[in-house]
Amino acid sequence: MQQKIQWHCFDNGDQIAVAASKQILNAATKAIGERGKFKLVLAGGNTPAKVYGLLAESAADWANWVIYYGDERCLPAEHPERNSQLAIQALLSKVAIPASQIYTIEAELGPEQGAERYCDIVANAMPFDMVMLGVGEDAHTASLFPNHVHNVDDLMHPVYNSPKPPSERVSMSAKVLSNTAELMFLVTGSNKQDAIKGWRAGADLPVAHILPPLADIYIDTDALPAE
Repeated sequence: MQQKIQWHCFDNGDQIAVAASKQILNAATKAIGERGKFKLVLAGGNTPAKVYGLLAESAADWANWVIYYGDERCLPAEHPERNSQLAIQALLSKVAIPASQIYTIEAELGPEQGAERYCDIVANAMPFDMVMLGVGEDAHTASLFPNHVHNVDDLMHPVYNSPKPPSERVSMSAKVLSNTAELMFLVTGSNKQDAIKGWRAGADLPVAHILPPLADIYIDTDALPAE
């Protein structure tokens, strides 16, 4: 597949959030105009939370947004460290997206059952209009970690032995995350430099397995490796 990657460098995460929220709103307008719905996959983390806060202040056509999650932690449904709770607090509780159009991963059921239940949802949803992802200091993305082996044809993965707590998670596969019109990576912090350096050098890292037709990488100066 021919892939286009665009790098956008900013001074800090606040500037990234402004630019990313604008791109998401533009993508939403385009998708709703062409297909009647905007299918967005959310990510967890501090930088996405800033994006969600800005989106919540905008006047979007919320009734036609459809929300999915790239991964989730196997914690109780209302646990504050779940990605779904972050999204609810920062965005979903503040805008008029119908509850029937918000597809939460039932990770509280455990990795296997949570992954299994989300497979049909994902199969019916693809392709997405926009996928949001972060990048960890080990170059993981969603809950796809280095040295974890998954069936590349699966839609969802049950995740065990995560190097970051909690150890059990549910994640969309690289195949699913790549099946989108647009994808954005949000990368902030100096602890990401080694991951970005390896990614640019072509290392076999989880983040390098995400191959949409168009990827925008929003990165701050702290995360950018020295040349």
